Amino acid sequence: MPLRGKKENSATLADPVMLEKIDKLFACNVGNYIDLPQIVVVGDQSSGKSSGLEGLTDLPFPRDSTLCTRFATQIIFRRSSTSKISAWIIPAKSATTEHIEQVRTWSKEIETLDQKTFTEIMHEVHKIMEISNSDDPGRSNTFSEDVLCLEVSGPEQQHFSVIDVPGIFKRTTQGVTNKADMQMVKSMVQGYMENPRSVILAIIPANVDIATQEILEMAEEVDPEGQRTLGVLTKPDLVDKGTESGVGDLIEGRKHQLNLGWHLVRNPGQLELSDPTSDRHALEKGFFETVTPFNRLAKDRVGIPALKLRLQEVLATHTRREFPKVKAELNKKLKDCRASLLSLGASRDTTSDQREYLMDIVTRFQKVTSLALGARYWADQIFNGHPKLCLATRIVGCNETFSKAVEMLGHTYEFEVSSTIGGLDVSESEIEGRDTFRTRAIEPHNDIEDILCEEDELSVPLKHGIHDWLTSVYNESRGFELGTFDPSLLAITLTKQSMKWDSIALGYVSDAATIVHNFITDLLQLVCPDDRVRNGLMCLLIDELLERYKRAVDQVKFVLEVEKSKPATQNHYFNDTLEKCRQKRMQEAMSKKSFDDCTHGSVVRLDDIMVHHPMSNVEHTVQDLHDILRSYYQVAWKRVVDVICMQATEYHLMSGPATPLRLLSPSFLGKMTSEQMEEIAGEDARQKRQRKQLQKEIEELEKGKKILM
Repeated sequence: MPLRGKKENSATLADPVMLEKIDKLFACNVGNYIDLPQIVVVGDQSSGKSSGLEGLTDLPFPRDSTLCTRFATQIIFRRSSTSKISAWIIPAKSATTEHIEQVRTWSKEIETLDQKTFTEIMHEVHKIMEISNSDDPGRSNTFSEDVLCLEVSGPEQQHFSVIDVPGIFKRTTQGVTNKADMQMVKSMVQGYMENPRSVILAIIPANVDIATQEILEMAEEVDPEGQRTLGVLTKPDLVDKGTESGVGDLIEGRKHQLNLGWHLVRNPGQLELSDPTSDRHALEKGFFETVTPFNRLAKDRVGIPALKLRLQEVLATHTRREFPKVKAELNKKLKDCRASLLSLGASRDTTSDQREYLMDIVTRFQKVTSLALGARYWADQIFNGHPKLCLATRIVGCNETFSKAVEMLGHTYEFEVSSTIGGLDVSESEIEGRDTFRTRAIEPHNDIEDILCEEDELSVPLKHGIHDWLTSVYNESRGFELGTFDPSLLAITLTKQSMKWDSIALGYVSDAATIVHNFITDLLQLVCPDDRVRNGLMCLLIDELLERYKRAVDQVKFVLEVEKSKPATQNHYFNDTLEKCRQKRMQEAMSKKSFDDCTHGSVVRLDDIMVHHPMSNVEHTVQDLHDILRSYYQVAWKRVVDVICMQATEYHLMSGPATPLRLLSPSFLGKMTSEQMEEIAGEDARQKRQRKQLQKEIEELEKGKKILM
């Protein structure tokens, strides 16, 4: 606002367009999200802050003590072709939706602002902000964090903007303020001062010891170097005689130096304020021209006109320095808000929205599952850093471990014949030094542990004793057979020899089911980061998942039961192995009587072949039982491994029509009721508030971005 009797120097204003953009950012609430350059007027309630602000703005602030500053007020002067005064309220960042809507419905536009009109506006603002006073004690708030904006525009206005905040106080007023109000005001003032882009206009009476001033201590805490604090001394007319030099020391920088310096103003007293003919600017000018020693101070450091010019320079310089940072920070904040909103997914207010949201999750889940089953890990970045998603590879490894365990450790006794027959090759080096082995290789998952088998610790095969064991079994069950044994002996001995298959196979299928379940839970967490939705889906899925895992376990039990019920095979490999076994025994017996005739190689005389070394019937039968058991065992363990891997794991867990991997599907969603949709995919109150707040921030930040273009 132009000063009376003096034309302002427009050259002091560096860039009015830039300053105007900052004020527009405040108007669209961008100041709630990023720090903006501003001048903040702070001080104690008795410091002369309001009177000094009235001098700076030439606005007729109300004299009613009940209307003292209870909220922050942003006062903006702007040059325009027409003269008008506008008033509106910026709601606090923490305000409720209802309060925000109420506040935004209020605004005023007037041509002139006299003290009566100003008083009426302040009464309305108190009501809108729900601030209590003696006329309406039913309101709940003594102070408000809302901001009143007053914009004064006209053809003679120079750009100038300040924010006035409530004065801090150390003593409460009975029936008006309490200690909670005291702390609230201090926190509010501190919040404005902590803004690293604010210029602090600290108002301090000249007739007190500045060392005792709390507002100066607060300024030093947030601005220890004094880089953005401008000190303003008031009430020089009340300074005790003989102590005026202390004021001069501050103004001239000999004491308590601030980077922006100190300034001295003289506000009207109560008698002067009550006189309608008095001119505060003339009174102040006369004071600094005639009263010693203040008339000897530099003219650019005393008086309201000089202070206003200084503030214009400071704000322009400060804004020019901070403007690029404001643009960069606004863009970053907008980007972060958009990313946060994107992470919430689409709005899910209706059943249709919820179904679409879940369908996106299911589609993504099934796509990754298909890639995992085909081991096409290169086709999606989701596999990077998540080894449990490499499903096919993990199952193949599990199958190989199972096959090797049955082959090397599944039998109770080692067979007698050397490893050249039938392929039952047991590498002693692989089990050397081991007395036992465990049947589970993967840590069980808590969700499905109850339906899976527990880990067993089994002993490795016995290297000796199979002949004695078979002899004992035969002797305990022999009948009147001649030169042969009862067919049931094969079933009896196979049951004993393969007794570890159950624990190994059930441990294997438990590991395979755990691999599949880990895949499902890990993938679901990646494609559905919302804990509430993911947990809701798992609650619906888990019973059917358990049932499908149980089918795989039951299939293993069925295969083992069939395999051990009655030995039978159509595989010619059994006869081939048995024949090779018998031939090997004959070869080993004849090799002891062979010699090299230098013409035909190793030969055996016919008489030697006919030499008879008869075995007893028991020995012969036991030897035959051993060879038949060995040959059949070779067929049986490979068949068991193949069937279990194909049926229990491949069919029931991996690629069959009813595997756990196929459960989370579009058809599953189709069976969900609208109530289930709402319970699982509907947004909770917290998320709705978060979405609404993010949308509000984005809307206001986008407005701010347009302002800065």
